[in-house]
Amino acid sequence: MQPAIRTNLTDSATESLRAEIVSGRWGVGERIPNEAALTDLLSVSRGTVREAVRVLVSQGLLNTRQGSGTYVRSAVDTSAALDRVKRSGLRDQWEARAALDLEAARLAALRHTPADLERMRQLLAARGTVADGGSEAFIRRDLAFHKSVVAASGNRAMMELYDFFTAAITETIHATIDGDLPEPDHQAHAAIVDAIAASDPERAVAAVRAFMAPVLPNLKDCFRNEPEFSSA
Repeated sequence: MQPAIRTNLTDSATESLRAEIVSGRWGVGERIPNEAALTDLLSVSRGTVREAVRVLVSQGLLNTRQGSGTYVRSAVDTSAALDRVKRSGLRDQWEARAALDLEAARLAALRHTPADLERMRQLLAARGTVADGGSEAFIRRDLAFHKSVVAASGNRAMMELYDFFTAAITETIHATIDGDLPEPDHQAHAAIVDAIAASDPERAVAAVRAFMAPVLPNLKDCFRNEPEFSSA
């Protein structure tokens, strides 16, 4: 039972620190109390404080500067937003992916480099089908291809946002394979690469729309009985 208790203490300490940051008590750029002070404030061990700080650093809320201390990096709790994304419906997840894919392809057509194009073609060739190693391996290859298109956009914020949505997008791809939704074929993917290679942003957008077209009408059957989204 001891490991569970320790985990609960870490979770509790993490949430206490998170609340201070999100509430604005510790402003962005401000140094938070040192480890000894936090140990007293939270009534936990230094090890627990260290683990809690590590969690918040990994989530982008804190930043540790060696020899200086730990500072508030952001007051935006993205972990809560990601949790809400995961709990949103399949339709919402797919529409979010579609919006990202559309703009990524448009920008990629304008900004891609020869190296970007070569990588997209390599990943498209390696994508294969579900029969090649099973659904899990196929999903990884498919996602790698789509992320290469986003990378070719040259938009760092979009790349970070796409990574943020990766978990939800992966669940969406699972649905296209394991459920009744059609999976866009190789030619639909190749049309996106061809449009980007032609440096034609309008054609790239049209290729992505055509890619999504067989799936979107079928989503009504998938979310018909889903519970309404709640932000709670």
